[in-house]
Amino acid sequence: MAQPWRVVWITGASTGIGAEVARQLAADGVIVAISARSAEKLKAAADANSNLKPYPLDVTDAAAVTDCFASIERDLGPVDLVLAAAGTYSPVSLDDFSPAPFRTMYEINFLGVVNVLTAVLPAFRQRRKGHISWIASVAGYRGLPKAAAYGPTKAALINLGESLRPELEADGVAVSVVNPGFVKTPLTAQNDFEMPFLMEVDEAARRTIAGLASGRFEVAYPSRFVTILKIARLLPYRIYFALIRSAVLKR
Repeated sequence: MAQPWRVVWITGASTGIGAEVARQLAADGVIVAISARSAEKLKAAADANSNLKPYPLDVTDAAAVTDCFASIERDLGPVDLVLAAAGTYSPVSLDDFSPAPFRTMYEINFLGVVNVLTAVLPAFRQRRKGHISWIASVAGYRGLPKAAAYGPTKAALINLGESLRPELEADGVAVSVVNPGFVKTPLTAQNDFEMPFLMEVDEAARRTIAGLASGRFEVAYPSRFVTILKIARLLPYRIYFALIRSAVLKR
């Protein structure tokens, strides 16, 4: 299937949704610059498809992110689409509550995207074209048990997109936020509870690509789960917390 982009840059491209989006785009003939901390995994992916170009990177290093983007554009030409997919997750337990997971997830999930934006936006705004997107989550819609560190970073990413979209759109730059539900990846494998509407990663990647190609601001899936959680945002706290206790905590 022909895609609307010639060159795409994806961070967090060694595993999960980022890796599968990169694989599918490369299979469709798109040149994809892939970034992640694991140079070994990036090389293995590039060895499997010559359209995948490895650029190892830690997104928490702002200067390195800027240098990486400059290298990609120098080597491959102007980037048409950026997908900031680098992220991490660990459930928060009240039994070993500490600042550590909050700090880690904030630096990777949120500031990692900010670092990518800082690197990319000057060129995109100057050219008055380009598409910048990042992976948030339906966990950012409302607070959920075990997601006390993860959920706020995703809520912040949704808010970030809402804040930037009007101004960047006026500059000719498209913005999209990807809000997946539960997707079968190494990160969700940590969960010890039943995950409703659990989706295979290849299907999540297909929906991500289709949504980005459509130019929508929010790309969210699966639709039934998204609808349920958006309705939950409208519920009064008394009803919402009662439902969470019975449906999620089972107590």
